[in-house]
Amino acid sequence: MAAIRKLAEKTTLFGAISSTPQEMLPSTMNHIARRGYHIDLGAREKALLEEDPALKRFKSYKNNLKRISKVGDVLTIVVVAACAYQLYAVTTVRKE
Repeated sequence: MAAIRKLAEKTTLFGAISSTPQEMLPSTMNHIARRGYHIDLGAREKALLEEDPALKRFKSYKNNLKRISKVGDVLTIVVVAACAYQLYAVTTVRKE
């Protein structure tokens, strides 16, 4: 099993890079192996990332989302507590 794993490591690009000593790699290959590729954004990508004023009125605001989330959490706790109380009340009535 170990022989198959070693063979697979040597046949893949990553296995070949990782098994080769760092001194033997060219400087560009060493740089790529450490940092990966980086390509600057083009004009279209930059335009897509800019803020659109037409969509500003549809933007969700963080404080409103937090408030709604807290209200939802409180309502969930209240409903669960009411259900638990109802179950407790039904079981105590049946025992009597």
